[in-house]
Amino acid sequence: MPQPSPSDSPLVAVIGGGPAGLMAAETIARAGLRVALFDAMPSVGRKFLLAGVGGMNITHSEAAEAFVSRYREAAPWVDQWLQAMDATALRQWIHDLGIDTFVGSSGRVFPTDMKAAPLLRAWLKRLREAGVQLHTRHRWQGWDAEQRLLFETPDGPRRLHADAVVLALGGGSWARLGSDGRWVTSLADRDVAIRPLVPANCGFLCQWSDHLTQRFAGQPLKAVVASLTSLGGERLQRRGECIVSADGVEGSLIYALSAPLRELIEHQGLAELQLDLAPDRSLEQLSNLLAQPRKGQSLSSVLRKRAGLDPLKVALLHECLSKEQMNDPARLATGIKSLPLRLSATRPLDEAISSAGGVLREALDEQLMLRALPGVFCAGEMLDWEAPTGGYLLTACFASGLVAGTGVVEWLER
Repeated sequence: MPQPSPSDSPLVAVIGGGPAGLMAAETIARAGLRVALFDAMPSVGRKFLLAGVGGMNITHSEAAEAFVSRYREAAPWVDQWLQAMDATALRQWIHDLGIDTFVGSSGRVFPTDMKAAPLLRAWLKRLREAGVQLHTRHRWQGWDAEQRLLFETPDGPRRLHADAVVLALGGGSWARLGSDGRWVTSLADRDVAIRPLVPANCGFLCQWSDHLTQRFAGQPLKAVVASLTSLGGERLQRRGECIVSADGVEGSLIYALSAPLRELIEHQGLAELQLDLAPDRSLEQLSNLLAQPRKGQSLSSVLRKRAGLDPLKVALLHECLSKEQMNDPARLATGIKSLPLRLSATRPLDEAISSAGGVLREALDEQLMLRALPGVFCAGEMLDWEAPTGGYLLTACFASGLVAGTGVVEWLER
């Protein structure tokens, strides 16, 4: 990194201390410009650190074509960012910070010690050495009448003129960590086109009986295959596990399908998710096994011994199938292989891992500068894209920060 920039060089304000903002700050500082980074929280990178609890999944080793497809409709846009920093380049950047990485059995990439804190500490040390000034407890309030940036601080209002601005304020989930979506009003008031923020990588509501809630809420539903038909008629399927909550379902398997499920609910008011509770047994095998005489055994015992179902799966069958279906071996086998869960709504936005929606692509140029506000760039989750967990979210945030930071440098040069 270069030495701190001279006091007469242009000043760039980066607002938001997550991965996108920090990467933009680093990119701009490398060009020899002054950078002041502001964050509403008492310290930067809070959501980044919490995301690393239990294992910091930084990116994914998946082949480029499959990797880009994870961004769904936004794939062509995000692909432009990944040309600047893809998963391989991100891993090299991490290694340059002195942090080693490894590829897990699922293809996900982790720091060797599985922690986010050492990476963040090394990164902040690099930024400070480059002269980046960090200002915490500064909540951005928009612009004042003189077009100065306006911040709310513990010492009262603060105003600042900057030669360029990078907004990396996050989406609308996890407000307690800083990404509360308040920026939407400030930008919308200045004619920036924004898609409403909605939950992504989220749980869903499903009406359970009191019996199921009291006995099984919080328990994992393991070794199942979830399927659905998307709005476009595509059949989607994932294998994994999830959690049965007090009022619905959540967990990695559900998050992987959250975007098409959310779209179904938005357009139809309801989404049906089919669960295969015995993915390693065929429908024919189950039908034959369940058709055999019970010999005095209860139905629950038969389902456990012959179909390999645990008590939670048996309870879900009673929850979703009629008595007639439960007492008909052929129909019961069909229910085991395709149990219909009717999901009525997403969990609240603030509970979601991430959010979809944000500043529309057409509101920005290719370097992520707002067309309505020359000199103001956007990066990270506040843009209109989404991705599943697995390292895809973080990779795109890092990459967009690099694109926005490069855009600032080139714009100021022009």
